[in-house]
Amino acid sequence: MEFEDLKRVPHSLEAEQSILGALMVDSHCMEELVSILKPEHFYVEKYGRVYSEILKMHLADEQIDFVTVLNQVIAAGIYEEAEAKQLLYDMASSVPSTKNVPVYAKIVAEKANLRRLITICDEITDACYAQNEETQTILDMAEAKIFEIRNQQTNTTMVELKSALQESFMNVSKIAQDRDAFAGLQTNFRDLDRVLSGLGKSDLILLAARPGLGKTSLALNIAQNIGLQGKTVAIFSLEMSNEQLANRLLASHSGVDNKKFRTGELTSNEWVRLGQSASTLSNTKVYLDDSPGITVGQMKAKLRRLPSLDLIIVDYLQLMSSDIRTNSRQEAVSEISRGMKLLAKEFNVPVLCLSQLSRASEKREGDHRPMPSDLRESGSIEQDADAILFLYNDAIYNKETANPNKIELIIAKNRHGPTETVYLSWNNTLTKFGNYKAKKDAIPLPDDAPPV
Repeated sequence: MEFEDLKRVPHSLEAEQSILGALMVDSHCMEELVSILKPEHFYVEKYGRVYSEILKMHLADEQIDFVTVLNQVIAAGIYEEAEAKQLLYDMASSVPSTKNVPVYAKIVAEKANLRRLITICDEITDACYAQNEETQTILDMAEAKIFEIRNQQTNTTMVELKSALQESFMNVSKIAQDRDAFAGLQTNFRDLDRVLSGLGKSDLILLAARPGLGKTSLALNIAQNIGLQGKTVAIFSLEMSNEQLANRLLASHSGVDNKKFRTGELTSNEWVRLGQSASTLSNTKVYLDDSPGITVGQMKAKLRRLPSLDLIIVDYLQLMSSDIRTNSRQEAVSEISRGMKLLAKEFNVPVLCLSQLSRASEKREGDHRPMPSDLRESGSIEQDADAILFLYNDAIYNKETANPNKIELIIAKNRHGPTETVYLSWNNTLTKFGNYKAKKDAIPLPDDAPPV
């Protein structure tokens, strides 16, 4: 037989044949298979094609039996008529039990995963022998590919509303008893926390702006505020180096002009403040990674090595690379966006992902405030995000009337609550945002005031 020379490859011809035979005997079996089995799971390529044809018939709500499947298989050119008749008849007449179809499907899927693992191991072996990549890169690739298989095995089932309501009631009760323990991460930006109720677990929060408006600074301010609460923050920067990030964090916390980090012209008071801030920030659990063109899979590999995790920050989405080949950059960005949402769900922490905007908002007449459709290479970004935030400085377009230090943070999407525009104060010298106060409430501080 044509399979004799490949007996060592993990597969079960009996299970594959029993599945196809059962579907011709009882088409209702397909209801249990759609979420478990894919055509590529079949070891015998032609069996996979037959299953694919039956799946098409099921989705088209067509009658499925021996005769209809036979006609479909012949029409698709999978087998010649005589061979098809004999093969399908043997399959349909030798099914042990249609009740065991889910078990057969599980066997076929597991064998397919074993074959995939063998392929991955071969790829890893080839990469090791080639020695064209760094060891860490090969390890990251191996982890990403193996996790992909594990992730595909996840299969959820529908639950009764009654059960979901009970779980919901219990969760609300727990939150009521200990609000602090279940509240979203507090950014310390008062109005943002009020509207979003903090950064929620497993949420993908998108922060977008045109270049130079401070989205990296706001993300770092949030990271610093949350890190100082004893939380663990992982920052992936694809644009700035770890040293640049550290300088930004030091300037923001110490109140020392960011430009002086390049000149070294600091007063004695500034040196003291710098030392105090460095000591304070060194005790936080903030991790930096400036790997260029990192993929979601590589991020996961690095995040799994952290002892704990509360927040992931990515700067920025359009600079990331896709784990898989795509036909266009928009498809790649869409794939990355979906990966970021899955990343948030897998680690059960909020992911704050920065994104660039297209020039559409600048070309609009009148109001230049950004909107979700302005997201660069948007693809599925708008759909994947639980919250979308836009930074906007009206002083760029209305220099004579607008306050350049009053920044709008437009909450354009909020899956868990209202959309609203809140205001932040901006200190360009320190690359620092703060809670905005109207002039009548503002208290001026001396230039060398210690950090708050």
